Amino acid sequence: MGHALGMEFEHVSKNKIVATMPVNEHSVQPFGVLHGGASVALAETLCSVGGWFQLEGMDKTVVGVEINANHIRPVKMGGKVTGTAKPVHLGRKIQVWECELRDERDKLVCTSRCTLAVVNR
Repeated sequence: MGHALGMEFEHVSKNKIVATMPVNEHSVQPFGVLHGGASVALAETLCSVGGWFQLEGMDKTVVGVEINANHIRPVKMGGKVTGTAKPVHLGRKIQVWECELRDERDKLVCTSRCTLAVVNR
């Protein structure tokens, strides 16, 4: 999905994941503004990649259990959003991440919280 929506990773570390996504014909709703589902797809992608980087070894992975999102302001077609995800809780079985999406003027577009389960592969 990340490839289909044009997501590009800018920063990857254990404490912060950053990626951008264009607001284009693949990510807008019929009125020409960023689709809420595209915002959630970016947020969950960032949180999941961040969660995976927390794991040791190849016998575990993370899967999304719950995600919520508050859509604060629209972004018109032709714009771009930048998502930043950071861990809130890193447990053995559950991880909780927060993600903010901001527009090109650094205005908050969406805030999201994602819960991941750590499971056997």
